[in-house]
Amino acid sequence: MPRKQPHARPATHRPSPAVEQAWQGRDAAEHPTVPVRWLLWAIGLVIVAAGVCAWAVLCLMFWQGSWQLLYHPSAAVTRTPASAGLAYSDIGFATTGTGMPRLKGWLIPANPSSTFSRYTVLYLHDATGNLGDTVGDLVRLHTAGLNILAFDYRGYGQSQFIHPSESRWREDADSALEYLTGTRHIPARSILLVGKGLGATLALQIAAAHPGLAGVVLEEPRTSAMQAIFNDPRARLVPAHVLVKDRWRVDAPAASLRIPSLWIYLAQDQRATSAAEAPDIFTQASGPKSLLQIPSGDGTQSAYTDALDGWLKTLQAAVN
Repeated sequence: MPRKQPHARPATHRPSPAVEQAWQGRDAAEHPTVPVRWLLWAIGLVIVAAGVCAWAVLCLMFWQGSWQLLYHPSAAVTRTPASAGLAYSDIGFATTGTGMPRLKGWLIPANPSSTFSRYTVLYLHDATGNLGDTVGDLVRLHTAGLNILAFDYRGYGQSQFIHPSESRWREDADSALEYLTGTRHIPARSILLVGKGLGATLALQIAAAHPGLAGVVLEEPRTSAMQAIFNDPRARLVPAHVLVKDRWRVDAPAASLRIPSLWIYLAQDQRATSAAEAPDIFTQASGPKSLLQIPSGDGTQSAYTDALDGWLKTLQAAVN
């Protein structure tokens, strides 16, 4: 029998080199390879962008909330002059376009027979609390025989709700002066500014800008108020001096002060410091000035009253 020939295997067809190169180019086009350095660059860019966004949010939060490091207002007025037996009137002034007063305060009349009833005090309180926390100070001024206008800055007590700032405090104090001179028709020469803490710093600025006033009493003015904001750890992470507009400078106002001033400081121990130890801002102040440094203790109240009485007598004698 003739032998069967084995089936021949089909020949394997290999594409030509040109075709293989074309297919490899097609695969590379469909599945491109990204260089590692471009991936690293993109990741770095995303990280930087996220960091910038986080920093911008931090700046925005600091800009919106940094005022709370310096100003500590409260809304509820829990005490009035009536609680200390003083007659007073509730007042509102600096009205809006709709006739609503932006500022609320108290007008406390002096006894008409008192020695210093010719004077009206514009009282500027500190950065914490509201008018309800000042009743004790107002009693001392009333005991001295003075008329008193005390008010809350915007953001405090029952005054317009808005966060406080240096510029708004200045506007509010000017509005109060305008109320006394324009609405109450009290001559500027009969108005005394009395400020405490940051309110004393404000009183110094207002006094320097209004040389026609009778005088100013500065109770422990704050000469470095902005440290409360700029020394905060969060301020080191943002351009705080750009974001915060308040400055509360005292050197220039003290140097340009022309009206009589009484500077009151409470000593930290039981003795009053000497004149050589007077605060720098007092030595820089121009115009007639007096310094009272009261030692802490039971005699603080009487020492304050006696000093104020003596200063007012000197002030009145100079006018007469």
